Amino acid sequence: MNQSSGVHTLGSLKKGLFIATGTICLGLGMVGIILPVLPTTPFLLLSAACYLRGSERMYRWLLNNKWFGTYIRNYREGKGIPLRGKVSALLLLWITISCSAILLVKISIVQIILFAIAIGVSIYIIRLPTFRKS
Repeated sequence: MNQSSGVHTLGSLKKGLFIATGTICLGLGMVGIILPVLPTTPFLLLSAACYLRGSERMYRWLLNNKWFGTYIRNYREGKGIPLRGKVSALLLLWITISCSAILLVKISIVQIILFAIAIGVSIYIIRLPTFRKS
């Protein structure tokens, strides 16, 4: 095997992983539309970021989708995310970080880092504009 085919295979694998991750996030975002405890917008934004790196066609499809595109466009245009999305994202963030830090991680410095990340992400989410339908 020559080196260029190995690089090509690695690039294809990377794109495939981005597409797979984007699709999983899209599925979670779809569930979040129905379930109030699961945030929609963060999963759709993550899906868009993954599709952007994995498949231009899937990225364009997502942005132009009549159900999902609005969430992403509102965020990109600085209109923010709905209050329900903020609350759900914060709840899910703190539940998962707390469970991980308290139940799974036994190293104090790692626990501190996890909670510092949760604080930083919380500040970011809270500072985002809250989208209100006109």
